[in-house]
Amino acid sequence: MPLPELDPEARSAALAKAAQARRIRAELKQMLKAGEVSLADVLDRADSVDALAKMKVIDVLGAMPAYGPVKARRLMEELGIAQSRRLRGLGPRQREALLATFDTGS
Repeated sequence: MPLPELDPEARSAALAKAAQARRIRAELKQMLKAGEVSLADVLDRADSVDALAKMKVIDVLGAMPAYGPVKARRLMEELGIAQSRRLRGLGPRQREALLATFDTGS
């Protein structure tokens, strides 16, 4: 099914909304890497900010200090979280497991 044609005004509004979402996600990942926010903060914010709720868990974990793509993927496999999972789609047990992992400093 092809995407609907947008008029120029709607197209520019959609592009601006997408750019804003990318900016929000990039700022959050930078704050995570710097240790300015915790994983618990990110999960709390994802409940109210749609742009964050749509972030992939692997991207968030990869932005954690001392974590990269490989370590993040391994952790997700250990915790039984699918690679395609987004923050909004995390179940309560998955959230608890992630928080417990980073609370203990492992």
